[in-house]
Amino acid sequence: MLRGQPLGKLEQMTPFSWSSFTVSTNASASWLVGRTAAAGRWDDERVTFHTVTGHDADRLRAFLRDADLTLAGLDEPDVHLWTEQDEAGTVVGSTGFELSRDGTHALIRSVAVAPNRRAAGAGSRLAVFALERAAQAGATRAWLFSRRSGPFWQRLGFTGADRDDLAAVLAETHQVRLFVGTGRLDTEVAWSRSLTDLS
Repeated sequence: MLRGQPLGKLEQMTPFSWSSFTVSTNASASWLVGRTAAAGRWDDERVTFHTVTGHDADRLRAFLRDADLTLAGLDEPDVHLWTEQDEAGTVVGSTGFELSRDGTHALIRSVAVAPNRRAAGAGSRLAVFALERAAQAGATRAWLFSRRSGPFWQRLGFTGADRDDLAAVLAETHQVRLFVGTGRLDTEVAWSRSLTDLS
């Protein structure tokens, strides 16, 4: 563990298989402004992210419902989702993204952590995982909606954004279509950041 050292650029520590990614939690990004390995509790422990497939969607849906997050499109092939599970296979975290039609914009979504894991840096680890995967998929800008967790996202390099701009560049995503269709877009708070430092 790099106690007190600034965190370096994210990197995948081991190759991934068809159904899961294993990353070392000491991997992080230089854009985690003001964080250190000790403060973030990053260590050499390995965390496995499982790709959500059709048979996992119901477990993820229940987890996100408990977290009061959007359920739209969870079992659609164009929504990229992963879960973190404990030793018993219970979902204890989730993360994901949807891409714009041209692939240059990513809507970060479904980032949630079980209440008993929130103090261990799990939220940052999950968010960073989605950001890296979106950048690897070709996205150069990440966007998200968050009414309650602005300070968390700001620590990850996000700044306030115009929700109509988000809706314009990500109009075909399931979450944006839901928010526009239900009139909920007007109550949402948008955030954005560049992904060029991750490519």
